Amino acid sequence: MKEFIKNLKFTWKYAREDKKYLFIIIFVYIVSIICSIITPIYSAKIVIGLTSNDYVQMLIIAGVIFLLDMLQNFSHYIARRCIFKMYNNILSRIGLEVGSNILKIENESLDKNGNGVFIQRMTSDTAKMAEMFDNLINTISDVIKYVGILVAIFIVNKLVFIYVILFAIILYLIEEFRTKRRKENDKITRVAKEKVTGFVGELVRGARDIRMLNSEDDFMNELSFRIKDANEKQWKMNKSNMKYRISMWCTSSTSDFILILLLIILLKRKIILPSIALVLYNYAGRVSASAYFIGSFLEEVKDFNLSCERVFAIINGEEFKKEKFGSIHLDKVNGDFEFKDVSFSYTDKKVLNKINFKINANETVAFVGKSGAGKTTIFNLLCKMYDVDSGSILIDGIDIKKLDKDTIRGNITIISQNPYIFNMSIRDNLRLVKKNLSNKEMKLACQMACLDDFINSLPNKYDTMIGEGGINLSGGQKQRLAIARALVQKTEIILFDEATSALDNETQEKIQEAINNMKNEYTILIIAHRLSTIINANRILFLEDGKIKAEGNHKYLLKNCVEYRKLYETEISK
Repeated sequence: MKEFIKNLKFTWKYAREDKKYLFIIIFVYIVSIICSIITPIYSAKIVIGLTSNDYVQMLIIAGVIFLLDMLQNFSHYIARRCIFKMYNNILSRIGLEVGSNILKIENESLDKNGNGVFIQRMTSDTAKMAEMFDNLINTISDVIKYVGILVAIFIVNKLVFIYVILFAIILYLIEEFRTKRRKENDKITRVAKEKVTGFVGELVRGARDIRMLNSEDDFMNELSFRIKDANEKQWKMNKSNMKYRISMWCTSSTSDFILILLLIILLKRKIILPSIALVLYNYAGRVSASAYFIGSFLEEVKDFNLSCERVFAIINGEEFKKEKFGSIHLDKVNGDFEFKDVSFSYTDKKVLNKINFKINANETVAFVGKSGAGKTTIFNLLCKMYDVDSGSILIDGIDIKKLDKDTIRGNITIISQNPYIFNMSIRDNLRLVKKNLSNKEMKLACQMACLDDFINSLPNKYDTMIGEGGINLSGGQKQRLAIARALVQKTEIILFDEATSALDNETQEKIQEAINNMKNEYTILIIAHRLSTIINANRILFLEDGKIKAEGNHKYLLKNCVEYRKLYETEISK
């Protein structure tokens, strides 16, 4: 219970803005509770009226019961509306915070975990957290109602009161054992469901490639295995639940049977009247039902605690480490940066080994080398997508570890080989990086990226929806849209990571012209396998085995670097 109270206090911060709804809910529930306690008494009087043929009294009582029921229904309607508004607001706030924190998680943690882990926690677990306030309000109102009923039973007959309390405790203990067992199984089940969710996401995103690889059967077999595994774990949990549930049902039935025997004895001895026996039976039945409600609430508490544990692991960084930035802020950087003895490894594989180089502001520098030489890693480290193992990276003479996120990410744009394009219109994709983007700026950026003519050929032009991941665009069009997006940002440092690899020769020449137009105004770094795209760079750094083997302009490297010359001659011969 301590864990529940702690989690509830933490979750309250998402609900405190909706206190007005909470007060309304409490008030209408009090009205509903009073109605539910009074109704059984009047129901018993209906029976008395039937036996005495007092039809006028029956009609009056029926009218009172009708009014009580209508008042109770109206109270429930108001409460449900308020609860629904509270639920939506709380769910939105938790979801936004979880989403915000997912974007702060280190790439290393994201790489290790499938997206299903985060999808499940952001959808299913946040929903369970938001539901708790509804469940708690219902529970409090039910507790008050059942306490009221118990007080009524105690006043009417103390023997029946003791009997009801005894069986309620037995039913509660059975439910307590069930919910403890369920929590253990639920943890295992949720992990299995995360694996299914993650794989389904991969299946949808990779559907085209799966079909091209003719691997539908293999993927369906894997999906079948994961679904079967999740279902088996769910079944194991449900089977355990049902064992305890049958015990509950049998105990409850036994309780009802013994209660009737007890009431018969009390009636025979004329200790109670038939009308009182009927009231006691109705009340006792409601108290028996409370055991199920208590069990359900205990189950909800366990679900809530488990969901909080999983969501807080994202928010608090207990399971998933967050990116760390410094506190120094620069509104605008010049564009100078330097790598000093930088080493970096992905798990056990060393990629960079004490690498050193310096880039001057507004210089255009290219990185070449075989795959795995560390070119893309340099870009990732410069953007602080990963932290160096040793050494330091300086931007404008300041260690990157001391700079805040906006200084780094707000002054560097990276255009990758396979850029992610969002399922929005072309206009909205460009406005993601600049909300107040004017039509003139947008058109100019697309012209520089050689995309404007293509956009104008579309029926909806800039308002054309481009599908998830840019599915309606060719590889070259996606890269040109990413280039336009980068030009809109107008950052001081622009990184091209194989950004022209998917373009035809004619488009590549246009893009090259656009890059040349930016020369001397931006610090431009280019990774390229096509050496023809970088021959005009101020400098070219040739990487091999995580180190810079040679450095110079195109002519110098052709003359002095055998490996570079081989790469160039191989390209020319194609």
